[in-house]
Amino acid sequence: MPHPLPRLAAPFAAIVAVMAVPATAKDKEPLPRPAEIEALYACRDIADPTERLACFDRTVGALSSADEAREISFADKETVKKTRRGLFGFSLPDLGLFGGDDADKIDHIETTVVSASDAGYGRYRIEMADGSVWVQTDNDIMPLRPRPGQKIEIKSAALGTYFLSLEGRPSIRVRREQ
Repeated sequence: MPHPLPRLAAPFAAIVAVMAVPATAKDKEPLPRPAEIEALYACRDIADPTERLACFDRTVGALSSADEAREISFADKETVKKTRRGLFGFSLPDLGLFGGDDADKIDHIETTVVSASDAGYGRYRIEMADGSVWVQTDNDIMPLRPRPGQKIEIKSAALGTYFLSLEGRPSIRVRREQ
């Protein structure tokens, strides 16, 4: 009979590895500010009012040029929230572009059905009012075909999966197609 210790080594190693990873997004270093913004902030430290104004004029001009050339972009909190909502369901690397922490994370969306079509094997392909398209991935049978105008809720689940509920009925597993 084999010794039980080798069987326990792999799960133990996995637990240790997970514990070694930082637990929250707060542990991540924030992205550095663009040089144009740093230059603008540096103008505040100039004591002479004439030089400070000249610095602000010069750096705001450079910032405006960079904005017009699309070398830099700005987003307020509401724009970031809309972008996160629009990307819900896609697996994207966390590049820190959308700021925030777990409190800002979107874990579900509510929308309505625009259309539903057969995706084969009794599954559905559902287009939503927000422009997203979701495809059923499990073999569960929906009691009714989704109809335009019906309310949908999509929730994130474990391991990058998603559940779709049509007007509060039992959920089906889905993935975002577009």
